[in-house]
Amino acid sequence: MRTFRVATLNIWNRCGPWEERVVAIRDGLRKLAPDVMGLQEVMRFPDFDQAAVVSQGLGYEVAWGLASDHGGHSMGNAILSKWPILRTEIIPLPNGGSDERRSITFSELDSPYGKIPFFSTHLNWKLHHGHIRQEQVRALANAVLARAPITAFPPVIVGDFNAEPDSDEIRFMRGLTGLGGSCVYFADAFGVAGESVSGATFSKRNTFAEPLREPERRIDYIFVRGPDEAQRGEPLSASVCFDTRHAGVFPSDHFGVTATITAGR
Repeated sequence: MRTFRVATLNIWNRCGPWEERVVAIRDGLRKLAPDVMGLQEVMRFPDFDQAAVVSQGLGYEVAWGLASDHGGHSMGNAILSKWPILRTEIIPLPNGGSDERRSITFSELDSPYGKIPFFSTHLNWKLHHGHIRQEQVRALANAVLARAPITAFPPVIVGDFNAEPDSDEIRFMRGLTGLGGSCVYFADAFGVAGESVSGATFSKRNTFAEPLREPERRIDYIFVRGPDEAQRGEPLSASVCFDTRHAGVFPSDHFGVTATITAGR
């Protein structure tokens, strides 16, 4: 069975000790060596390209899409790909009347296994914004279907969903509720093939997250629509990553997720 490796990480923009954190992120990326990775909270402005800094010299092409722009500090979602990026599109998400601005970065990747539709996103963060995240996942599912019909290579969707597995928004992604309309199904890679019990990605074990005193929870995901008839899109293994210190520093306030996914026989 042919496979490829995917990862995702919210890199926490430039908060905290960025110069030390970027070394930790790059060390983790070098060791993990995913074929494709989604990043969230990625900054870009005229004299600073955070995705380029993270991936420099590691053999990735980079796509970036704007989500919000506050005072000239543009932030969004990025995709790092070992394979050529054929095209990229930025898709805005509804904000439910909140002051947040969210989007999806979509890229079509020219992999050895076919053209892979890949989506990196970041949903509203507030604990009581489940109703907004429900709007956002419905918009996300529609965006995926429009760019990756059922006959296409199974799309991969990664990101910081700011929602736990038993929330309605994640249950929708997993095909367990319709949110008032049609159901969709995406395999939650960690839920299907995770190597530990909780898989918490926002954890008090992380010294950058601990001061907030928020509950331990799994809020970062890799989803894939599969397996299909060609046995593409099945998560074979998944684990938490970017969850150890490098030179005493965690890479981000989030831990990441990585998964191995089938690409057919």
